[in-house]
Amino acid sequence: MSPSNSKNILVIMTGSIACYKVCHVLSRLKQQGHQLKVVMSPASREFIGEATIEGLTGVTPITDMYAGGAVMDHINLVRWAQLILVAPATANYINKIAAGVGDDLLTTLFLAHDFEKPFLLAPAMNTKMYIHPITQGSIQKLTGMGVEVLEAASGVLACGEVGSGRLLEPDLILAEVEARLTKTLSPTPASTSGAVVPQSSSLKVLITSGGTVEPMDDVRVITNKSTGKTAALLADRLIEAGLEVTYLHATQAVVPNLACVRPSFTDFSSLKKNLEKLLQEENYDFVVHAAAVSDYSVEPFAGKLNSDAEQITLTLKKNPKLINLIKTYSPQSRLIGFKLTSRADEKTIQNKVGSLFESAKCDYVVQNDWQEVQTGYPHYRIYNREMPENYLKADSTEALHQNLFQILMSKGNL
Repeated sequence: MSPSNSKNILVIMTGSIACYKVCHVLSRLKQQGHQLKVVMSPASREFIGEATIEGLTGVTPITDMYAGGAVMDHINLVRWAQLILVAPATANYINKIAAGVGDDLLTTLFLAHDFEKPFLLAPAMNTKMYIHPITQGSIQKLTGMGVEVLEAASGVLACGEVGSGRLLEPDLILAEVEARLTKTLSPTPASTSGAVVPQSSSLKVLITSGGTVEPMDDVRVITNKSTGKTAALLADRLIEAGLEVTYLHATQAVVPNLACVRPSFTDFSSLKKNLEKLLQEENYDFVVHAAAVSDYSVEPFAGKLNSDAEQITLTLKKNPKLINLIKTYSPQSRLIGFKLTSRADEKTIQNKVGSLFESAKCDYVVQNDWQEVQTGYPHYRIYNREMPENYLKADSTEALHQNLFQILMSKGNL
C-alpha cells in the first residue's frame, strides 16, 4: 500500500472471548500498511495480553486514561483517527455509550467523536443479551446518530448456545473497514442544485415468506405447510449484518426477532399486489422469494359451505406463476428462488430448477425436498444460473443461511 492510501485506524477492544478474532483483523490491517492504535479495556486484557497487541501492530496498546502524557487521549486519538472500529463491542459498552455514559477512556472516546468519520461497532455477546430490548434499543439509537453497526453473526457461541450475537468473521470485518475507507476517500456526488447527495452502502433485500391462504367460503381456507421459519431466520441474519430488509410475510408466518419493515399478505391476490407495489416503489438489490404461493385459487362460496353434505365440489382456477413476474417488476434486482420438491428423482430436480432459470430468470435457485424437511434435517442445494452444474450443498439451515449471506454480501458474484 502506498503512503497516500495508508490510513489511521483506531481500534477499541472491550472484554469478550472474541478478542482473539480481532487479532487477525489487526494483523491484516497492519500488513495492508495502515497505521494502528489500539485502546484496550481492563476486561479485554484478561483475554488478550498487551504483548500480543504490540507484536501485531508495533505499537503499545493504550490502557490507562490517566497515564502520564495520556490525559488528553480521548481528544487526541479521535482527531488522529480516520476510522474508529470497536471490536469486539460488548452489550455493556453498547448500552453505556447509547446512554451517554463516559466513565472511562473507551466510552469518553465515543463522546468526543465528531461523526465526520466512520465509527464502526462489531457486537459480540450471548444471544439473549443481543436480542434484549435494551440492547436492541441502544443499537437503534446509535445507528440513528450515525454509528455503523457491523451486525453480529449467527452460530455457535462461546457459551455453547446457538444463535445470534457472534462477532462477525474477521474477513467480513476487514471488508467492511475497507469499504468505509474507500467511501470516505471517494468524492461525494452532488445534485444539480449543489446539495450533497448522501450515499448508502447498505444492500436492500426483499424477502417473501410463509404460505398463501385461499378462501373456500367465509370461514374455511386452503393453504400449505410453509411456516416461514427459514426465511425469518435468514432475515435476522441479514439484519444483523446491517442490510436493509423488507420482510413480506403471510399473516400467520414466523417473523424475524429483529426490527425491519414487515408488510403482510393473505392470499395470492394480496401477495401479488404487495409484491408489485414494493418492487415498483423500491430499488432492491436482491429479492429472496421464499414464500409458498398457491398454484390455484378457489372460486369461493358465498357464506358458509354446508357441513352436512357428504361431498362438496370446489372449482379451482390456475394462478399465474408469481415468481415469473418479479423480474418484470424489478429487472435490476437479483432473484433467489426456492423450489421445494417431494420424492423427486435427480432428473425431475434438474428440470424443475432449469425451469426457474428459464421462465423466472432467477439468478440463484435453492432446492430442497419435503421428505427431508419432515425428518428435521433438511439438505439444500444452491444453484447458480451461470454454473447450474456446480451447485453448492448446505447440510443444515444454518449452512444455507451462511451461503446465502455470502452470496448477498458478494452482490451475487460467488
